[in-house]
Amino acid sequence: MSSLAVRRTKDYAVKVISTGFAVVALFLLVWILFTLVQKGLPALTTNVFTKMTLPPGHNGGLLNAIVGSLMQIGLAMVIGTPIGLFAGTFLAENGRTSKLGHITRFVNDILLSAPSILVGLFVYAFLVNPFGGFSGWAGAVALAILVIPVVVRTTEDMLNLVPVGLREAAYALGAPRWKVVTMVTWRAARAGIMTGILLSIARAAGETAPLLFTSLGNNSWSTDMSAPMASLPIAIYQYAGSPFDDWVALAWAGALLITMSVLFLNVISRLVLSRTK
Repeated sequence: MSSLAVRRTKDYAVKVISTGFAVVALFLLVWILFTLVQKGLPALTTNVFTKMTLPPGHNGGLLNAIVGSLMQIGLAMVIGTPIGLFAGTFLAENGRTSKLGHITRFVNDILLSAPSILVGLFVYAFLVNPFGGFSGWAGAVALAILVIPVVVRTTEDMLNLVPVGLREAAYALGAPRWKVVTMVTWRAARAGIMTGILLSIARAAGETAPLLFTSLGNNSWSTDMSAPMASLPIAIYQYAGSPFDDWVALAWAGALLITMSVLFLNVISRLVLSRTK
């Protein structure tokens, strides 16, 4: 067999293997979505959105968990987005070759791949244990720590894609550095930066382990951030193994809500980025 035939055979084999794994991954995704819709959609009644958690057999809902998740994720984005945005801007504009930039990039990569349960333990050691109790504030901080590296990485990558000529043109017109960053580079990369923010929300929405060590969960209605607070991931964790059928149904409904929310955010981010391109 000639070398050309060998190369073609290897190329065909790699294509077949790659296609096969892609089909398997797609099949698993469709299977998961089908199972969630099959078991979660019948349980997704108006009670889920209008009633708080009640004892078994009382047709309770997930209103307190939904509100708790929204409050903690919202606060986490308020904390994490500015930090990630400015850190990513520093890495792209000033820290490409500096020692501080290399250290910041290295630490950010570690945070990006760190298990979320370690983040929960870290926040527990510094915000829960010293202050004597679980709280929504601690949960929001834990989620913010998970949000920051995603925003940093996407901000840096998007700003690096901005042509150098745009910056040079702004400098040639006499614009100061801060105005070049805010009025030129941020504006040119806004779609990519927004995509990273949406993806960070999607990551924070489904985290359970950090919240178990920080906000703990609460079966009662509460909007007090200084006390234990309910959330959808913790509600799913608690109800999925319950012996009561109505609580198991609520767990499936909560899982479907989170999955659809994450899927929606991913689709929106893709649409925003493709429309800008």
